[in-house]
Amino acid sequence: MSTIKKENASSHYDFEKHWNAAYQKTPVNSLGWYEKNPAPSINLIEECNLPHDALIFNAGAGATTLIEELLDKGYTNIVVNDIAVAALTELKNSLTKHKNSNVTFIVDDLTKPTELLKLKNVDLWHDRAVLHFFTEEKQQKAYFDLIRKVVKPNGFVVLAEFNLDGAKKCSGLDVFNYNEEMLQERLGDEFVLLKGFNYTYTQPSGNLREYVYTLFKRKA
Repeated sequence: MSTIKKENASSHYDFEKHWNAAYQKTPVNSLGWYEKNPAPSINLIEECNLPHDALIFNAGAGATTLIEELLDKGYTNIVVNDIAVAALTELKNSLTKHKNSNVTFIVDDLTKPTELLKLKNVDLWHDRAVLHFFTEEKQQKAYFDLIRKVVKPNGFVVLAEFNLDGAKKCSGLDVFNYNEEMLQERLGDEFVLLKGFNYTYTQPSGNLREYVYTLFKRKA
């Protein structure tokens, strides 16, 4: 398992400070976005019929349980990103069954990427509950520009964000809500929507959060 790479953390202080504090103050399984069973994401990823050595990129992963699930299923080429060192440290420490797995951890800002610009030929980009925190146009543009730069032709994109009926704030931050059409518009015509559905997520507290899940494929 590779070491955690950190790139220019001082240049994105606000989000970095916020998310590091979130993971340092609260046990992971009590955080409002913690998902014990990431079934919606797994189901969409499995629909892509990717080979086990496909390059899977998890954007803004936090301490997600998805990585262990993917490793359990035999995927061997996973790149994990977050802006918070604390989050990725928690994630790395949680992979007790897969300590020697080929997982790359990259600390970088999706809206001001540096290290992430080196990525290429990504077979699948996965984002659950990250994009909706980017409320400024320039942040959103940088995010979607990065997708278009690194996802290969015939590659896939899974985006799961708060839908139009969803929460307007999370973790004390404003969010930007989406539906399928808005995500399609931002990705552009070179991506085709294969599947989309609304999903009600139950937080550890018992509160409900409304998401839209989408699976896109880039044209050849």
